[in-house]
Amino acid sequence: MPDFDGYAVNAADPEATRFLGGPTDRRSAWRFFSAGAGSWVVQGAGWWALELLESGEVVGTVGAFFRDGSPDLEVGWTLYPRHWGQGYAIEGAQAALAHGIEKHRPSRVIALIAPANTASIVVSKKLGMSHETDVDFFGERCGRYLL
Repeated sequence: MPDFDGYAVNAADPEATRFLGGPTDRRSAWRFFSAGAGSWVVQGAGWWALELLESGEVVGTVGAFFRDGSPDLEVGWTLYPRHWGQGYAIEGAQAALAHGIEKHRPSRVIALIAPANTASIVVSKKLGMSHETDVDFFGERCGRYLL
């Protein structure tokens, strides 16, 4: 499965997962990958593979989803390192955001971003988001950005 192979390589990369809880083995990556697909069935929201239109190459993932117990639509993005800095996160996140808003009509849209993840903070600002507050996210401090 080509989409999963790239996902698993990215999930094992310490630099790529620095702000995502760290690297995982292929077995754990499969559980996360499958759970992401299952969220579409459970919530009608989730993550997409982000592909280049010209080649179909997967360059990362983007999502508009709901976390357990939260009424807020959350938008997220992660790019494979060789595709960082090319604008794909912004373009993909804009599409995910537009879809999530159209389908779910949320009262709030958020993004949770580690304070040191300056690249994602830039993406959030280009999406029109602003820092609302800092929150505890599974024992780690992160910024909650609000649209």
